[in-house]
Amino acid sequence: MTHSLVDEIMERLVRSYEAARDPERAVSAAAYMRDQFAFLGIASPARRALDRVVRAGLPAPTEEDLSAVATACWERKEREYQYFACDWLRAHVANAGPNFLLTAHTLITTKSWWDTVDALAAHVVGGLVARHPQLRVEMDAWVEDDNMWVVRTAILHQLNYRQETDTDRLFGYCTRQAGHPDFFVRKAIGWALRQYARTNAEAVRGYLSQQGHVLSPLSVREAAKHL
Repeated sequence: MTHSLVDEIMERLVRSYEAARDPERAVSAAAYMRDQFAFLGIASPARRALDRVVRAGLPAPTEEDLSAVATACWERKEREYQYFACDWLRAHVANAGPNFLLTAHTLITTKSWWDTVDALAAHVVGGLVARHPQLRVEMDAWVEDDNMWVVRTAILHQLNYRQETDTDRLFGYCTRQAGHPDFFVRKAIGWALRQYARTNAEAVRGYLSQQGHVLSPLSVREAAKHL
């Protein structure tokens, strides 16, 4: 391969995405996201099919490759490129070391909205912390951050941990941010608790009985939805 991996991926990606551009669908997709981002107008199933072709035959990426490709995708105007980066990082998070958390932080705090932040929180940051437990202390700092998307990430990073969930951290984070003024943080609290209730409903019931009075009605409603 004469190009670097990032060059090869971006050339394939731009070529594939441009050929699939749908201006009419792009308008509706942008409207759904409150016109914060431009879109190519590629539906998710079609985009993921294109992504599989783009990734075919490529070597395993290094941590540097992961950072370079994600950065290149974040620099593109259309949102689908950021979706590709989130899916690619999710697939290769095992190749990243603890220092990759710095890159994840940059992605979370740039072009921030729930669609990319949640994917990065649950599948990238969550994967990093699971593989590098020393990063738990970073989550303790993130949950107190001034940036609401960083706070949301800390609350959601254990979303897929199931029996491996650190309940002291989960419940502690929810209590510490119970009065957060932003909808997206209060919603994340309810979502994190509801998800953990699928694994340990009694623990979530117990937490709500003891601390539900400090949570927002939104958080409690979301948490108890399936209890």
